[in-house]
Amino acid sequence: MTENIAQNQKHLWWKNAVVYQIYPKSFQDSDGDGVGDIRGIISRLDYLKELGVDAVWISPMYCSPQNDNGYDISDYQDIDPMFGTLSDMDELIAESGKRGIRIIMDLVLNHTSDEHRWFEEAKKGKDNPYHDYYVWRDGEEGVYPNDMKAVFGGSAWEWVPELGQYYFHQFAPEQPDLNWENPKVRREIYDMILWWMDRGVGGFRLDVIDQIAKEPDRGITNNGPRLHEFLRELSKETFQKGNLITVGEAWGATTEIAKKYSAPDGSEFSMVFQFEHMMLDQQDGKEKWDLAPLPFVQLKKCLARWQDALFQKGWNSLFWNNHDLPRIVSRWGNDGRYRVESAKMLAAVLHGMQGTPYIYQGEELGMTNVKFSDISKYRDVETTNMYYERIEAGYAKADVMRSIYAKSRDNARTPMQWSKEPNAGFTKGTPWIAVNPNYAEINVEEERKDPDSVYQFYRSLIRLRKEYPVFVDGKFELLLPEDEHIFAYTRTDKDTQMLVCANFTEETVSCPLLRQWGSAGVLIHNYAGKLGEELKPFEVVILVARR
Repeated sequence: MTENIAQNQKHLWWKNAVVYQIYPKSFQDSDGDGVGDIRGIISRLDYLKELGVDAVWISPMYCSPQNDNGYDISDYQDIDPMFGTLSDMDELIAESGKRGIRIIMDLVLNHTSDEHRWFEEAKKGKDNPYHDYYVWRDGEEGVYPNDMKAVFGGSAWEWVPELGQYYFHQFAPEQPDLNWENPKVRREIYDMILWWMDRGVGGFRLDVIDQIAKEPDRGITNNGPRLHEFLRELSKETFQKGNLITVGEAWGATTEIAKKYSAPDGSEFSMVFQFEHMMLDQQDGKEKWDLAPLPFVQLKKCLARWQDALFQKGWNSLFWNNHDLPRIVSRWGNDGRYRVESAKMLAAVLHGMQGTPYIYQGEELGMTNVKFSDISKYRDVETTNMYYERIEAGYAKADVMRSIYAKSRDNARTPMQWSKEPNAGFTKGTPWIAVNPNYAEINVEEERKDPDSVYQFYRSLIRLRKEYPVFVDGKFELLLPEDEHIFAYTRTDKDTQMLVCANFTEETVSCPLLRQWGSAGVLIHNYAGKLGEELKPFEVVILVARR
């Protein structure tokens, strides 16, 4: 235990860190082919340094047929030519390091591409050494082993006639699930991770990691009985040998499970991505496409429960956006008249909580969802599959498109908006997915010049987090828990108490807390002028007082 605690002391840097996520296809294209690449990222490192982030998490850039935008990996130890070369990757790691920025790679360990060498060997015969690297069941064509469904639609079982067997895939048929019960699979994975660590990677984000211990015969896809056994072995064999940040994506995590994932002894991960708060605006028991109004009081209580449960027992990741989620300002803010105010408000509420904040590319600009007029303009397999399934099932096209406008993953994947130049300065070619038409108003070039922009607000928040220890260590307490308009909480450590007070609505509302905290200092505020006793639409303020 002493050794574990000593090991954990090396990892405390990530508690003070702010992480920026890059979706490489859409960040910056350097060669005019319409797809973002590693050299494009290198060209924007000074921007990231100016923003103030400590680490950059990059979605997969490994070799891939791109059936699921790179989350179907055909070679874990090479870079897809669309993004560049291993030499480019080494340069990115080195140049980022010179700027004090660590590179976090995205690892998909639940499944591979069906074009991975392991799977190509596995299909050659039941006696092939790689056959047991995947999950197979005997059967007959058309009679599935059970009725489990894949996330992207259809059965989770795919027939291979030459073997007389089905293989299991939780996502697309082109993404066969790995068999973690096989120790040879685990060893291959550990050696691959150590190889990347030797190249200087600063951490890993583990995609759908809670699904590796699946038991498909029992209908178990996540949180399987051996999950934490596998994760502790993974950490011991790899992560604990370096000074890394590690975060597991776990849609099925509860607060109790998260305490295991992010235990202070460092036995599994630094932290976990859980999505309880991000699933509140959908109808109970239905899919994310089945929209429901945000239950604001429930949102506050959900976030507070995670803050309370993990205090000194684990660590939170803080996020509103990622490559799989729609733009938060369009989702729970206001992407019209109050876009700037609501984007700043959402940022302050998030960064004021305990945990490591994640900024998804363009979030720091207040980028919004996109509304393409036709399904042909969308590129996401989940979106297009849902569209055709629902149209065939008799849904009205307008209703299906309304769901896509609200929740499609492509909302997050339109190109980064750098300037007013054609294609927002993202590419000199034709972008792989169209740019949001509002790029002329919302872009880096304009926001860098404007001292009151969303971008400058994010820079201030990042700076404050490094200046005030209460952001990292302070205990959280939710205030006004039943209020339908105001999200307010305190953070308290031995020296300082901080109040975060935000109006989540377009209405002006009375706020007694502002009178009670009248003598406190203002750390950051998204409206000009003095504070009153009311909060304007989407107004937020962070106040601080010495204890």
